[in-house]
Amino acid sequence: MTAVPVRLSRADRDLLLHLIGLPTAGPMETGPDAEPPRLREAQTAYAEAAAELGFEVVHHAAPDPEWLARPDVPAQVRDMARRVAGFLDSQPSMVLRLGGEQPPERTLMFNVHLDTVAGGEPPRLADDRFHGRGAVDAKGPAVALLAGLRAAAARVPGLGTDVGVLVQAVAGEEGGAMGVFGTRPLVEQGWTGRINVFCEPTRGLLVPRATAAATARIAVAGTDSIDDHPEAGHNATVLLGFLAQHLARRLPGAVDGGRVCVAGLHTGTVHNKVYGTGALLLNLAYRTAAAGRAQEEALERELRAGTEEFAAAFAGLPDFARTARDARRITELTWAKRGLPALDSRDPWAERLLTRAGLTYAPPDVPACTCDAIWTHALPNAHTVVYGPGDLDANGAHAAGEYVDTRDLEHYADGIASLVAGFASATNGSS
Repeated sequence: MTAVPVRLSRADRDLLLHLIGLPTAGPMETGPDAEPPRLREAQTAYAEAAAELGFEVVHHAAPDPEWLARPDVPAQVRDMARRVAGFLDSQPSMVLRLGGEQPPERTLMFNVHLDTVAGGEPPRLADDRFHGRGAVDAKGPAVALLAGLRAAAARVPGLGTDVGVLVQAVAGEEGGAMGVFGTRPLVEQGWTGRINVFCEPTRGLLVPRATAAATARIAVAGTDSIDDHPEAGHNATVLLGFLAQHLARRLPGAVDGGRVCVAGLHTGTVHNKVYGTGALLLNLAYRTAAAGRAQEEALERELRAGTEEFAAAFAGLPDFARTARDARRITELTWAKRGLPALDSRDPWAERLLTRAGLTYAPPDVPACTCDAIWTHALPNAHTVVYGPGDLDANGAHAAGEYVDTRDLEHYADGIASLVAGFASATNGSS
């Protein structure tokens, strides 16, 4: 008998518009002086909707400050926590559970993040398209998940009795926080399953990989000078601009599967001054921890080469001779983020189960995104996939005009229901 396709209810649509309307961008996105995010309110609304399916809240709290003391916590997270009163308290995470506690091998875990990037337009639904910040990343997937779980409960009698379902509704995914105070504490405290699904836009494909990233800061600490005597100071703008181009030419492709983002460069804003100080930021994405280390080594090597090339190229130019002579001394590389794990999950049993459920794995060469799924990399006897509706680029996630179509949410909800039904069948030994 063919299952009836899942449709978003009026309550689902109202919930999504309500969630989009709640500002949940954290301080990492909005800055230290912004109003606190209304994450707790969003999570409570989500929990109330889940309660109608039988879910109960088994955890809803901010993490202890000790989670920020680990050496791999990004420097900007620690800095923001020092600057913002109530940083962690305003960004709790929640765990919902259907039925009683089950062992991990009989449990499915779904992770959704209700924080967003900053910006966006007011929520609206027009022509079956939801608009507003979080529509596709990831409040839309979060609501579609509930619709899929509702359909699964109708297809699987006693769901939650023999097979457990957990939903993590987390903070701290955006803004470069990398899940260090949201998802990681929940994973390490054991709120996981045999199959773990991270609800992020993947065009409806299963992606069993998640990249991590290292963030490098190349700073120049030289001496300023006025425009009448540019030779008297160090020109950080020219030096960093040269290094940015050198690294952009040499780093991409240096490590198999690595991605390089040559990001912000800042020295100053006025026209009649030579700026002796400034900084260049780079983000290095990688698929494995070994590739991450190789990316770091490649950057260090190319930075040395680029600095030497600059010194040779500009030594004979009077306005830049001092900068060329001192380039190595005044240039420093520091790491705002490094050493984070990456995910490459392989599990023949789970892969067969998910494929039989009608879901499709992305081809191996499809790029993975950077998300909180990295924190499940070391779970024993478990499989993790990133799976969600829409496309990060095409749907404008992190950009103006973010949207998601109702049909994509409903198709995703169908997939969730099939996934749950397939897992329940396999776990209970009926397939």
